[in-house]
Amino acid sequence: MSGFYDLVAMLGTLRAARRMHCQLLRTVLRLPAAFFDITPIGRILGRFSKDVDVVDTTLYAKITILSFFCDLSPQLGTWRAARRLHVTLLQAVLRLPLAFFDITPTGRVLGRFSKDVDVLDNTLPITVSELNYCFFEVVATLVVICISTPVFAAVIVPIGILYYAVQRFYVATSRQLKRLESVSRSPIYSHFGETIQGVQTIRAYNVQERFITESDERVDSNQICYCPSIIANRWLAVRLEMVGNMIILFAALFAVLGRESMNPGLVGLSVSYALQITQTLNWLVRMTSDVETNIVAVERIKEYGETKQEAAWELPNSTLPRDWPEHGQVEFRDFQVRYREGLELVLRGISFTVNGGEKVGIVGRTGAGKSSLTLALFRIIEAAGGSICIDGHDISKLGLHALRSRLTIIPQDPVLFSGTLRINLDPFNAHSDDDIWKALEHAHLKAFVKGLTAGINHEVTEGGENLSVGQRQLICLARALLRKTKVLILDEATAAVDLETDDLIQATIRKEFSDCTVLTIAHRLNTIMDSDKVIVLDKGQIVEFAAPGELLQSKTSAFYSMAKDAGLV
Repeated sequence: MSGFYDLVAMLGTLRAARRMHCQLLRTVLRLPAAFFDITPIGRILGRFSKDVDVVDTTLYAKITILSFFCDLSPQLGTWRAARRLHVTLLQAVLRLPLAFFDITPTGRVLGRFSKDVDVLDNTLPITVSELNYCFFEVVATLVVICISTPVFAAVIVPIGILYYAVQRFYVATSRQLKRLESVSRSPIYSHFGETIQGVQTIRAYNVQERFITESDERVDSNQICYCPSIIANRWLAVRLEMVGNMIILFAALFAVLGRESMNPGLVGLSVSYALQITQTLNWLVRMTSDVETNIVAVERIKEYGETKQEAAWELPNSTLPRDWPEHGQVEFRDFQVRYREGLELVLRGISFTVNGGEKVGIVGRTGAGKSSLTLALFRIIEAAGGSICIDGHDISKLGLHALRSRLTIIPQDPVLFSGTLRINLDPFNAHSDDDIWKALEHAHLKAFVKGLTAGINHEVTEGGENLSVGQRQLICLARALLRKTKVLILDEATAAVDLETDDLIQATIRKEFSDCTVLTIAHRLNTIMDSDKVIVLDKGQIVEFAAPGELLQSKTSAFYSMAKDAGLV
């Protein structure tokens, strides 16, 4: 489209230059002899050489350069806005609370980062640029028609109202169709991602056809929303052609009615411009509609940017000591928590104190609130009442970075990222290679890593798929050994590993974290039998809190019942 406008500008300036040259030549040939008596020949030659050359070449070049910058400005503006919106979206998603992801499908989030960002990057810049071109071309053409046929100005407003009415009716429908199409696209992304993650299980149960059928159904649902938008587009095209023909009708009608008083050349100019403006007006309305329709992508991105975020990452006036927590004392004071507003409490006013250096096991049936306690320690879910204090500091008054960087967790499902083994162990490059090898030795991984060709620079695939579950868990243990914080949380860290790996992890924890506070959420009760104390949770409340030996002495205790079920007594 830009090339077309450049061609029009070039032809226009060349035609104007030719007419001006002819007019100059006729004028000079008709000048009286007295003019030449007082005018140097060089001055006349300057008109025919330099001045004509400026009109022929320089003027067109300047118009072309101006056209280029007029085209570049909206492109750069929209690209810059798109970049800022993308950064805002990314920062917002990274800071969203956990409850958001519990109720939001992954495909919906991916849709914001894929299709919506693509609209910002590619569709909107071109559409805005075309809209500017069409607008100024329509204004210039209407001015020419009105000058050629002044009476035509009387019908500009009524025809403009018709164009506006058609455009508003179309936009109201197309925006809703665009929203439906965007919403129906999210399940496609979600299903595809889930299928890729579970492809091994799908093949094992030979249900490939069922997943293909489900994928086709989701694509069909998306097309059901997409096809009406194409139909609406055709509807718009027909209505715009009808209104556009009215411009040609009135331009020709006024030319015929005013044939006695109008110059034939101006009549032809008016009608030819009327024929030209029809397509331009159609394109203008279409571009205006496209801009308003595609603005839906901006709305969807801004929606995430305005969603409630987690607490502040860092507090500017924090007085937290650099060596906090020094002792590792953890105290829960009438603590209550729920996953999100409107749901029941998962921890109901629990209170207990773990002294620095103590090893405490946390047990309970499924749904008792064990993992919720861990999430609350890291403020992944915020308190609904009460407080948690570590070494006397209320964690709700700390920045999230200050809190989470001083605690260490070994989760049930080990998390590894694509990259080298070293990056997974020490992502911030805060430790030397000697420290890393020492941690690997304590984690019983030194022999394995030494056997790798690249050693600690061995490439780990996404999720650590090229390592066994036990090896991934031991890497998480090595990571914890490098951090060596005063508070360590084990969230059923050995539930998915074999007994041999379990014994290795337990032995390392007893030796290397002897002076640290260790909270162990246990799946296997034998891993917490040597703990200083055991907390038994049931329905979000503490039912027992004492040394394991003391609890086992009472055959009516909940812990004794669980130990009996596990075959330990």
